[in-house]
Amino acid sequence: MGFFTALKFLTVFPVPSRYDGGTVQLGRSIAFFPVVGLVIGIVLSGLVFFLRTVFPQAVNAALLVATLAILTGAHHLDGLMDTCDGLTAGKTRAERLAIMSDTRVGAFGIAGACLILLLKFAALSGTAGIATMLVFPAASRWAMSGTILIFPSAREDGTGFAVKHGARWSGFIAGSVITLVICLLCLGPLEGLLLMAGLLALVCALGAMLTVIYGGLTGDCYGAIVEAGEVLALLLIFVISSHGYAFPGNALIIFP
Repeated sequence: MGFFTALKFLTVFPVPSRYDGGTVQLGRSIAFFPVVGLVIGIVLSGLVFFLRTVFPQAVNAALLVATLAILTGAHHLDGLMDTCDGLTAGKTRAERLAIMSDTRVGAFGIAGACLILLLKFAALSGTAGIATMLVFPAASRWAMSGTILIFPSAREDGTGFAVKHGARWSGFIAGSVITLVICLLCLGPLEGLLLMAGLLALVCALGAMLTVIYGGLTGDCYGAIVEAGEVLALLLIFVISSHGYAFPGNALIIFP
């Protein structure tokens, strides 16, 4: 139940109605957020495997960015745009939250989406190995689940509040173990730990900034954190690998 609830929440994959736990189960499903990320990573890895000898790296990176947006229904991007709009408009927290709820998208929201897509494209152009594809979607969604527990909710209604209300530390710990296994198998012990520690620290810094601005986090903020977390994970993988902590970028460490 938890896996299918997380799958429906984070992607556009169809879920049988009998396995749909609804908003009640959303918070309790955070243990499966990295598993859903791994499912997304498997799709991306298949794309890399079949297309890396067909198209140039830049074309493959663009296809990966497009695939990510399609698999998630662009929900996270929508949350990012709403969050960016609220950053530059409104003098009070209430006004900013009201602007985030507006269906219209402002200039800063569009600029934020363009910037994150550009960064993601650039990062994938340099770090598009199969191991990386498996890791960064799982790690970013795991890190986002940590912000759900650490920071308060900005509203007392909506999907974000439902997730916050049902989330438990036991679920985050279980998700941490799953993410750790994925990172250890794909990147190696030291590299995996460095990635998880660095990513969680950066994502929490972003969560703290948004909490100061909005008085807490909303569902849109969670989407923005996923988008930022993907870029941060890709950049951290690049930094770790280029500063002496080399790991196989095009194959899993468990395979020669």
